[in-house]
This record gives sequence, structure tokens and C-alpha cells, in this order.
Amino acid sequence: MSDEVLVERPLPGIAVVRINRPDARNALNLQVRAMLAEHFTELGSDPDVRCIVLTGSERIFAAGADIRDLAERSAVEMMLRNTHRLWNAIAACPKPVVAAVNGLALGGGCELAMHADIIVAGEGASFGQPEVRVGVMPGAGGTQRLTRAVGKFRAMKMVLTGQPVGAREALEMGLASEVVHDAEVQTRALALATEIAALPPLAVMQIKEVVLAGQDASLDAALMLERKAFQLLFASRDQKEGMRAFLDKRKPDYQGV
Repeated sequence: MSDEVLVERPLPGIAVVRINRPDARNALNLQVRAMLAEHFTELGSDPDVRCIVLTGSERIFAAGADIRDLAERSAVEMMLRNTHRLWNAIAACPKPVVAAVNGLALGGGCELAMHADIIVAGEGASFGQPEVRVGVMPGAGGTQRLTRAVGKFRAMKMVLTGQPVGAREALEMGLASEVVHDAEVQTRALALATEIAALPPLAVMQIKEVVLAGQDASLDAALMLERKAFQLLFASRDQKEGMRAFLDKRKPDYQGV
């Protein structure tokens, strides 16, 4: 069971979390969700990790929930699973997350991708929330994160019909950050992660925290959060290093302090 989610350290400062259930199209059963939560909790508190790449295989990201595991469950059983806590471990990760999406990202797979901060999609990628077609509805952010990402009317079309959208449409509607050739998805995601990992970790984490916290706040409250985080960074050594390096016309050496 432990090899259903793999953690790799391909480059300094970068961790890759890879879903590895090829026989089940990377379906997100309870064990996989628990392992994702465990890994994201550990990586989020690891000072050596500056950016995380979340991915599946080169052919499929994640095809959603494991229907065989859910078909005969009762409402009480579903409630007692407390899967929202497992999802929250990913949402609460302080490190930036780049999703590398090849192939299908459906249902829980689409919701999982939306937990990332940047989504790199292959041209053959497909995003969708097809839960309505099996008698239920999205239950891990598909009605909420999707609406915030693409707007009410496009989100309604996806969740009410269950129809997926291709990578280019996802990019145009705001559900992907960029689209590249399928064979380049992993390489591009690692390149972005490398670029982010070279930047000051405290500033990067503050940016992520303020963007996410400010989304649902009033503009005045969100601007206050931004202002306080901006001021706080002047207590860091990395701020002094970055500005001195700029003035000295040299490459900065950020230590995350």
C-alpha cells in the first residue's frame, strides 16, 4: 500500500509527490488520501523543502474517487471518514504546490489539482466534475474552488452537466496556469518549482498565505494582511540579502531566515 503515493527528491529544495495506482487510473481511495495528507504535512514542515510538485503518471493525473469503495457506503459512514481533514492537510500546506497534470483530472482528481497553487497541464489533459452522473455531487471543493477559479456560469456548466473541459479551455477559463506538450509537463513543472525554490522561502510562503487568506476577505481586510506580511519580511535576513545583492549586482543566497 505504501507505494501508492511516492515521494521523490529530484532536486535540492524540491519534493515530488506522485500518485501511483496505474491499475485503478490513480483513483483516490481513502488510503491514498491519507498518504497524501501525511506527506503534505511532513513536507510542509520540512525546512529543506521549498516547493512541491504534485502529479500522477505521464498518462493520467487522477480519475477521481474510487467508486467501488463508495457505492454501498451509508451517509454516517461517509461522515465518520472525516475526509475533509485529509484534504485540509493539502490545502493548509505552507509550501507552494505545482500540479503537473497529464491526462484525466476528474472528480476528486480535479479537486486535488485545484488544491495546488500553479497548474501545468498537458495538451491532452481533461478537467471535470462528473459526480452528478453517478448520483452525487462534488464533495471536496468542486462547487467552491471551481466557482472561485472560473466564475459561476462556467462552474455551473461543469458541475451540472458533468462534462469535462480540455486543457486549452481550462487555460482560457482560469483553471490552468499554462499548457505545454504532454511530454513536457513534468519537465516544465520541475522548472517552475526550481525557479520558486531559488527565491526567498519566507517571502514565498507569505505570498501564498496572503493570497489564499485574502480571497474571501473584504478588500480592506485583505490589503491589511498584505501590508502586515510585507512589513514582517523586513525582519528577515533574506530581505537584507536580497536587496544588498541587487545593489551589489550579484546573485542572492537565500537561507529562509
